[in-house]
Amino acid sequence: MIDLSIAIVAYNDEEDVRDAVCSILEHTAKTISKKIYIIDNSDRENRLRELAEQEPEVVYLKTRENKGFGAGHNEVLGKLDSKYHAIVNPDILLVEDSFGKLLEFMEDSTIGMAVPRIVDEDGSMQESYRKEPTVLDMVIRSTNLMKKRQREHVLADRDFSKAFQVPFAHGCFYLIRTELFEKLGGFDERYFLYMEDADLCKQVNQCSRLMYCPDTKVIHKWDRGSKKRADLKKIHIQSMISYFKKWGWKLW
Repeated sequence: MIDLSIAIVAYNDEEDVRDAVCSILEHTAKTISKKIYIIDNSDRENRLRELAEQEPEVVYLKTRENKGFGAGHNEVLGKLDSKYHAIVNPDILLVEDSFGKLLEFMEDSTIGMAVPRIVDEDGSMQESYRKEPTVLDMVIRSTNLMKKRQREHVLADRDFSKAFQVPFAHGCFYLIRTELFEKLGGFDERYFLYMEDADLCKQVNQCSRLMYCPDTKVIHKWDRGSKKRADLKKIHIQSMISYFKKWGWKLW
């Protein structure tokens, strides 16, 4: 059994994927045995297969069709032989041995999944840690209304120098116990994109703990696509409806 498996789902973002993989290989301690899976949902040609051929720790998997973010990550189910599994977005960059610090953090057996400090390229904290979603919070998140409520939702007043249990963390970077990820069946594939991370966080917190780890940071080049593109916004709304149908319509 290896220490760590890492999954990155690619979708027409070859350069980002290469940068993410290279940062992982550069900054992760050589003493950590690992395998990096690139799950390629792309609908155009790229050279990611060549990257896997060049790097012994990288495995390339091409999906037959793009069934979405969660389904892409689920492609590794049945293939994992690791103690811990990382779910990593293509737009993530490591700047230090984050996995080494997270593995140490998760020596606490009560922790099922951990998320590090998520920062912008200038080092500022991103609003990646939140309360459980409600209908009201989803409605006001893209407005200038109810600013106090918005701050409360993103835990703006928490002390991020200390570890704490997180109800919902943005799904750009998780480290989860592989056994738990497999037990939960990976991501719920009813979500094509968006809200699958909130769903997984809720499931983890029902049987274990999702914890924020203040000991390390990763850079997230956050695009916030659903705020810019109408097609992605529509998918986001559909995913919200699926989430509340599953977990109940918590209005506020």
